[in-house]
Amino acid sequence: MQRNTLTTFFQPILDLRTDEIVGYEALNRPPFSKHFPSTEKFYDYIGTTNQVFLFELFCRNASLKKYASNLKEVPCEKEKLLFINIHPDVLIDSNYRPGETIQLLQEFDLKPYQIVFELTERKAVTDFTMFEKVLNNYRSQGFRLAIDDAGSGYNSLKTLVHLQPEFIKLDRSLIHNIVQNEAQQKMVNLLLNFAKQSNTSVIAEGIEQKKDLSFLKKEGVDLGQGYALGRPHQNILAFKQGQLS
Repeated sequence: MQRNTLTTFFQPILDLRTDEIVGYEALNRPPFSKHFPSTEKFYDYIGTTNQVFLFELFCRNASLKKYASNLKEVPCEKEKLLFINIHPDVLIDSNYRPGETIQLLQEFDLKPYQIVFELTERKAVTDFTMFEKVLNNYRSQGFRLAIDDAGSGYNSLKTLVHLQPEFIKLDRSLIHNIVQNEAQQKMVNLLLNFAKQSNTSVIAEGIEQKKDLSFLKKEGVDLGQGYALGRPHQNILAFKQGQLS
């Protein structure tokens, strides 16, 4: 954070019916080091420190600033959604003031309805009553919610029922080789049925193979994300120029 060495990438999220980009997920990656050979190990470490709150704010600000900078080059993308990863504890932290996010959005000429808070499962939500109250406050301002890693464990399913997010992101473990795995297919269909009944959009992430993509389209999955659709890139202009892979 002191050296501002994180790099912000954007990965497109596509409507699987029209192949149109509906939004982007902001991904903040640290420079490679021997201590953190992968992004996952870096974020796992952050979760064990007392810097989670400050780091999340730093990432949020970096994502919004970089996205707004990108939009100057492609103003036609201005109404697209921006998915921002956020630790559940940050939203209920007494130091976190939603007014600050609104102020940032105004500074960058963005609207709350464009922002989707993507709850990561690195730490489980435990107090659902308190969390629902906090989320209702954000939703009243226009922000939306996505639950990441759906189907990866009991808590993620419990979170879906209690928080009723606008978006469900299917865990990549359910997507990889789904065309060959009947158990994965049953779980995805279960979550699809739940989503339809609760007016929720489903995003399949981690789509890396064309055969899996074809299967997901056939099953009626709403949205998709993954290398088969577009690799992360620092400049969203690349996607407008057809550089999706």
